[in-house]
Amino acid sequence: MASTTSMSLAGAFRGLTISATRPSLGPCLAAASRQSASPIFSNVRPFSATTAKANWLEPRLERKKKMMKGRPRVPTGGSTKGTTVVWGDYGLRMTDHHRRISAQQLKIAEDTIKARLRGVKYRLYKRVNCDVGVFVSGNEMRMGKGKGSFDHWATRVAINQIVLELKGLVHEQVVRDAFRLAGNKLPGQWEFVKKGEPPVVGITKLVDGVTLEELKRPRRKIDASELHPVPSPSTSLEAEKPLDPTP
Repeated sequence: MASTTSMSLAGAFRGLTISATRPSLGPCLAAASRQSASPIFSNVRPFSATTAKANWLEPRLERKKKMMKGRPRVPTGGSTKGTTVVWGDYGLRMTDHHRRISAQQLKIAEDTIKARLRGVKYRLYKRVNCDVGVFVSGNEMRMGKGKGSFDHWATRVAINQIVLELKGLVHEQVVRDAFRLAGNKLPGQWEFVKKGEPPVVGITKLVDGVTLEELKRPRRKIDASELHPVPSPSTSLEAEKPLDPTP
């Protein structure tokens, strides 16, 4: 019985053929090129080179590195970045003053919107990232013992900057109510904006004919004929010197 089994195994091994050349990938590549050239798959990416972020309220940074408090960058030099709705249809924008908002406060605002819009198809976009580490030394700690240990993450929000955007099959009044509840959970004053509303430069809204070029130019146009040469200091002193009446 054992000899019969061994003979069958030997015959099976002799029937196997090992090829020294690798199989050609030409047909596979040709099929892939034809598939990618088709109009259906023209805008489809085969894979993504960017890593998905697990939590927008906690970046992948080293917590041991100390960070300074800093100040939010208010776009007053002619920039409208972050003041208009980009991806969604509605947005929540700060109106009063720039400040630093913690990740816990943003999480509470997000949960408030989700609770209000439960059962509705929508998508919430986050325009800020909590990348500022806040370090606290604790209560009743004497001065001169260092900056302190890590406490929580926060973000700097400038004036008239949009924090949250929403898009979906939701009525405008429902979104207004959801953003109103979220603004009550956040520090400061907030307003409801829609897509297509004019941007803001600093605290100036680009409405009623106000443009970026109008803000960047001098406030008052002066005609060249109205300009007078500025006299030199020596000439002004000679003009102010009284004349000697004696010969």
